[in-house]
Amino acid sequence: MPKIAKRVAAVREKIDRDRPYEPREAVKLVKECATAKFDETVELHLRTGLDGRHADQQLRGSVVLPHGLGKAVRVAVFADGDAAREAQAAGADIIGSDDLIQRVQGGFVDFDVALAQRELMGKVGGLGRILGPRGLMPNPRNNTVVAGADIARAVREAKAGRVDYRLDRTNLIHCAIGKVSFNEDQLFDNLQAVVSEIVKNRPAGAKGQLLRGATLTSTMGPGVPMDVNQVQAMAAAT
Repeated sequence: MPKIAKRVAAVREKIDRDRPYEPREAVKLVKECATAKFDETVELHLRTGLDGRHADQQLRGSVVLPHGLGKAVRVAVFADGDAAREAQAAGADIIGSDDLIQRVQGGFVDFDVALAQRELMGKVGGLGRILGPRGLMPNPRNNTVVAGADIARAVREAKAGRVDYRLDRTNLIHCAIGKVSFNEDQLFDNLQAVVSEIVKNRPAGAKGQLLRGATLTSTMGPGVPMDVNQVQAMAAAT
């Protein structure tokens, strides 16, 4: 068996894998166990009771984190006319219509979030094979396809730290909630915001308890299991 580094072994000893932790305690442990030399991302992983094979059990959306993501977000906007000018004034990094579409078709994907003016989706829709696999394809269900009048708001939200979530093929949800450099209250607030939004958007076809498991971790740290009932109760506290 490969030898486990002393640092990794010491970190693992802090966590009882058979014990589900209260969310605030889990946040504290994740920070303590993040020993990498860079500012690790804190991630939430949820196991759901959904079956994504059924259309009425699909779950996806977005939420603006109260304290952001702790990183600069590069926003690209497919817009023209007044909407393009408003996107620029709101701080968008890349703006264009036909010209931007051509750049993406040529392989340009140097951005973190893509927004699209609703009126341009007939053209932007052809970029699905490029942007889709990267999770960048604008979609009205996660508020990245908006009317021209709402472009500025959408850009500001994206820059402030809006995160998207979606059910994957194994019925799990993975979502970043901040950086280990955040204090415990900031991470807890962001965690609560994500959980509340997911619970609020419970699909019509969901049966039984929506959340079946919850783990908090950092980029290089071990997973900390959380008490899923307490996690779900966070939504009721908002």
